[in-house]
Amino acid sequence: MSDASGQTDRNGTDWAAEAEQRLLDAALEACVAEGWTSRMARQAGKRAGFSAGETELLLPNGPADLAALLSRRHDGRAMQILKDTDPASLKIRERIRAAVEARIDAAAQDETATRHWLGWLALPQNLALGAKLSWESADVLWRWAGDAATDENHYSKRAILTGILSGAMAIRMASGRGDAMRFVDRRIADVLRFEQWKATTRVRPSLWLAGLAHALGRARYRTAPPAAAEPEIRDVP
Repeated sequence: MSDASGQTDRNGTDWAAEAEQRLLDAALEACVAEGWTSRMARQAGKRAGFSAGETELLLPNGPADLAALLSRRHDGRAMQILKDTDPASLKIRERIRAAVEARIDAAAQDETATRHWLGWLALPQNLALGAKLSWESADVLWRWAGDAATDENHYSKRAILTGILSGAMAIRMASGRGDAMRFVDRRIADVLRFEQWKATTRVRPSLWLAGLAHALGRARYRTAPPAAAEPEIRDVP
């Protein structure tokens, strides 16, 4: 598409986005009988009124594209659930609890489809996509919670929340909302205990690595930069 004003591109983008959502709506119905499969993607195209060529154009990866669309729809729905909650008024553990609760509630609104979606993502060939989508969801929730970290904490926070969210979703589908939230509460408590330990322990992996580099430097070059000083450890009330 090319147009000097850009109007054609915008219309094309709008059409594609609307078409994807129509396909996803159809897929939520088709997966009841077909499961989360390539056949389901084709059936969704027919239900939505698209030709086989149009369906392939919109969903070149079939069920994988639909899996991503569903995950992102649930992310957006979680944000709608949280729109009246001010994260600044909550403690960090309360923010994360509220965020995970909203996300699993958002997915539970499409419970049958979510069960098929989870089962498909659990297949070995789909694990990478499942990890990517879980990371995206964790990122959305942390941004809502006000996280602005740009160092390694950016990644560690999302990695931890990805694990909590994935476990909570599986438990929600298997045992219900109550068990899922009790799991979330336990995992958040575990993380906070670990953070408290990090704040008080004298174990510093970074110092161990610096010492190792120092020793290797002396062995290789018979010299090395001064070893890093041990940081001051302050009591945490």
